[in-house]
This record gives sequence, structure tokens and C-alpha cells, in this order.
Amino acid sequence: MKKSNFKLIAIGAILFFTTAYSCKKVLDKSPAGVLAGPSLNTKAGVDGLLIGAYSLLDGFYQGQPGSAFASGISNWSWGGVGSDDAYKGSSTGDQRDEGLTAIEQHVSINPTDGYLGSKWQVCYAGIVRANNVIQEVPLVTDGSMTAAAGQIAVGEARFLRGVYHFELAKIWQNVPYVDEKITYLSGNLSAPNPGPIWDKIEADFAAAMAVLPNTQPQAGRANKYAAEAFLAKAYVYNHEYDKALPLLTDCINNGTTAGGAKYTLEPYANNFNALTKNGPESVFAAQMTVNDGSNGNNDDAGDVLNFPGGGTYSSCCGFYTPSYHLANAFKVDANGLPMFQIDPATGFPTYDDVNLGNDHGVGPTAAYTPTAEAIDSRLDWTVGRRGIPYLDWGLGGGEPWTRGDLVPYVPIKNVFYHAAQASTTDTQSGWAGSQGVANNYNIIRFADVLLWRAECYILGTAPNLALAEADVNTVRTRAALPSNWVKTYVDNADPSKGVTNTPAANYKVGLYTGQFSANGQAYALGALITERQLEFGMEGHRFFDLQRMDGRFGGKLGAGYMAGVLNAYYKADNRIPNPTLGPAKFTVGRDEVYPIPQSQIDIEGGKLKQNTNY
Repeated sequence: MKKSNFKLIAIGAILFFTTAYSCKKVLDKSPAGVLAGPSLNTKAGVDGLLIGAYSLLDGFYQGQPGSAFASGISNWSWGGVGSDDAYKGSSTGDQRDEGLTAIEQHVSINPTDGYLGSKWQVCYAGIVRANNVIQEVPLVTDGSMTAAAGQIAVGEARFLRGVYHFELAKIWQNVPYVDEKITYLSGNLSAPNPGPIWDKIEADFAAAMAVLPNTQPQAGRANKYAAEAFLAKAYVYNHEYDKALPLLTDCINNGTTAGGAKYTLEPYANNFNALTKNGPESVFAAQMTVNDGSNGNNDDAGDVLNFPGGGTYSSCCGFYTPSYHLANAFKVDANGLPMFQIDPATGFPTYDDVNLGNDHGVGPTAAYTPTAEAIDSRLDWTVGRRGIPYLDWGLGGGEPWTRGDLVPYVPIKNVFYHAAQASTTDTQSGWAGSQGVANNYNIIRFADVLLWRAECYILGTAPNLALAEADVNTVRTRAALPSNWVKTYVDNADPSKGVTNTPAANYKVGLYTGQFSANGQAYALGALITERQLEFGMEGHRFFDLQRMDGRFGGKLGAGYMAGVLNAYYKADNRIPNPTLGPAKFTVGRDEVYPIPQSQIDIEGGKLKQNTNY
């Protein structure tokens, strides 16, 4: 195959990859849209193509259509704002007309929403790059690449192809599967989407797992266990729990990072700190770097809008704001357990009957003491609250740090530490100073693996609720350790002096003591879903956790489950009232997935079918 004539076209969109900056975005090319042939027919050429395929894991490439706000790997808009985790951040102004408000409300989301096209095109760009690697390996005949090295390169490419298709499948379910055999020639650009592609995603991860080594020379590369974890994740999403269970158990017992460290739970905050990234909990992460000569193009561009609206280093932009519902979920009962049972009088989870004490309506100069209610310790690593240490920036400002009309909470997991600002931040897009961060995004971390196994024990053909409880307790045990709690400052006026041993709030985290078996499968599943909400809040997973439980795509909780959860959230939240969620409505049989971009349907000439009821 002559590479100089290979056009990089992904589902109707010509992708001109002009990425000649830094080691992360390394696809040099001659004419626009063309990959030069002979120079790639070497090991170095394949390595360059492979790095280019990895580079899009962050959801951004130079010159991409739209913005990284919609395509970032954290899925903050699709998985967070589109669920009960977070608000858009303001009822008016920037990002309203672009479609973020429609994503939040669901009732008005339209296939022409600009956010949709950005995510679609970046994912297919990554798929095309992965396919380039697979096509190129057989053409290396100069002796520079051994057969084993070629096999590993193809394995990594198939892994990446699986990851990008997985992203597409979560958001749209029914998407075209594009492998290396599909080429797009002038006049024949169509590719169908006949239905879910989980079997093809699973095949890619299984092939990768079979050839990838246990360790890799760079932390960001996929190894055997990353592929195994992704294969198990695909099985879980496709409700093939019995297939997922042995893979997850192998990951738990034997899995290691690409660097050879055995998987384990590390201090919770380490997962969100650029100085401690690629630790033993990171199964596979999108690598973010700064100060590397790329002018901020290798940092976490997708989250550039998602910082407190004021009070620290920035006044922008507050568009990913933790919801009252999310904060309330961290309330605990007298035993330190989550309050997830549904109150029959309201239809809300018990934790939503009364809001966690907060500073909504308290003036910025008024005295305020944080609530003494008992809470799960992960709250203050997930949600910035007034009067609680906010990393090393000082006491959280609460509502004065927000956009001012919604909620007294701000995000924290994507934020950098003050002491590390110089080494872990960059200017993003030429305007967002210190908002391009080096914090990796953990696509899978070890806590995922443990909780997926618990899900398999609950929903597999041979349920074992006691073992499911044990896995959930493993995750909760970390949250119960005082060493993992937010502590008070030695000096509130000077956080650089460090912290004391005094907890910053009334943290109380209990373990389950037989409730799973005593109360049955429904209770165990409710506890598991809630545990994921607490463990992964503001990490972009919540929409998809609810989605796979819904009966529309085979979930065990029946059709309408997701709508029930989110419509109850809208109803509970409107007691405040919330000016953004006022018209929100989640429609059964439609909103469990997002609409396919209309621009892609138009380009495809009728072969690409819109999702139901859009």
C-alpha cells in the first residue's frame, strides 16, 4: 500500500494531522493530509505513528474542529454535567449556546450541538492513527523492526483502537466500527452503524492482551494488564459478567503497572496530583505534560474551563460545578455508611431529603463555620467547600468562589497545588494562564477494578454477595484511614506551613458488616452504585454508570432506571431552585445515549442512522 496516497478520512471528515510539536504530538508530514511513505517504513516511522495514536488520548489535537472542552478524555460534559454529578456552572453566558446547557437539561439537546461533533471527530482521528500503525508494520522490511517488536506495536495500536471505540460506544452506543481494512476514497465515504460494537471492541482488547508485555519502557504505554482491565470493562458494559470476573481477579492478584509496580490503592489524593501520577493505582492514564515546548498543547486542554471562578489563582471559568446532590451523597448514617436507600415519601435517596449544610446565601464577609455533620472523607477531595482546606491554596471560599447563582461548591480533582504551580501548569490556548495542567487523567484506576469485580459478584450467574461486600470494603477501608483525610492547616493565613493531624471535618467511614447478604441483591447493587458515585465523583463516569444499569441496553435494573434516577435528581434540586435545571427532563428511550452529530449523518449520505427519538 502506497502511504503517500493514503487519505486520512474518518467517517466523512478529512483529518489533516499537522502535529509536528513535541514528542507527544509527533506526526510530521509533507503535503497536508498525506503521510509520506518510505520515511515511515522503518521502526522509527512506526514508533512515530504509534506516539501519534497515543497523543489523542487527551482528547485534543492541534487544529481540531470545535474545542477540547467537548472532546476531553475526562468526559466532564457527557458523564458529569449530563448526569447528577455536576452543573454547567451558570444559567447564562458562555457555553450556553454551544450546547452545554442542553447536555445538562437533556430535554432540548439537538443533533446539531457543537459539542457532539468535537468528541466524534477526535475519537475517529485516534482510530485512524491506530489503524495507520497496523497498516504500516508489515511494510517495514529494512530489518529495523523485529517480528516481536512489530507484534507489540500492533497490539498497542489495537488497544488504542479499542479505547477510542469504547469512548464512542459509551456516548452513542450505535457507532461505526472502523478497522485497518476500511479505507475511505473519494465518492465512497459512507460507513454504517448497525448497532452496538462491543464484540469488536472486546476483540481488539483480547488481541492486545495476548501480545503486550507485562511491562513497558514508558509509563504511558499500555501493557498486558491494561488491556486485560479494558477487556473486563467492555464485558461489564456489555453485561457479560462471568467473562469479566476471572480477568478482574487476575488483575487484582497479579496486575502491575507498565513500570512493574503491583496494582494497589494508594493515598486517594495521589490520583489527582501531577507530582504523584503514574502510581500503583493507575491502570491506564492519559498522559498530560506541560513546559515541554508545545505551547500548552500536551496538557489537559479538555478541563481548561473547570476551575473555581475566583478566590485562588484564576477567575475562570467555573463550568464544572459539583451539584448539591453529589455533595449530599457523602452524608453518612450513624455507622458511617452511605444513605442511599430511597425515601418512599419523596422518591429521593435519603441523603437528598435535607441538604448537607453549606454556605449558600451566606455573604462573603459573614462568619461561617462548616457543618459538623458526619461525612465520607472523600467529599473534601472531590468538592471544594467553604472553610475547608482547598489543597494548599487556603480555606475554600464556597459560594464566593463560584459563578454565584447556583451552588456553594467548586471542583478540586483537576486543580493543581499552589506550591507546584510553576512545574505543573501552562498557559492553554493562549489565554488561560495556569489552567493547562499536568494532572494525568486515570481512564482506569485500581479502584475501578475492585468495584467492577464487586459488580460481577452481584450480577453474575452465580452471585456471591459476601465477596462483593469484601471488594467494596477494600475501597472503603482506604477512605476510613485518617491518613487519607483532609487535615487542618497549621496556619490558615499561610498554608505553606503545612497541615496538622486534625481532621478538617467530621469524617466517618464505616465498613459493611454482612448487609449485602442479609439484605439481598437489590441492596448490594444500590450500595455498589453509590460506592462508585463516592469514589469517582467528578471524574466523568456517573452518566455511564447509570446507563449500563438501565434496561434499554440490557442493564439489570430495567428500562426507565436511568430516567428515574435523573428525573428524581431534577425534582429534588428544583427545591433550591436551580435556574439551569428548571426545564430539565430525561426521556426514557432517548436520553440514555446522545444524538449522533447531524453533520456526520449528512456527510455519510444516509448510511449513518440517528439514534432513536432524536
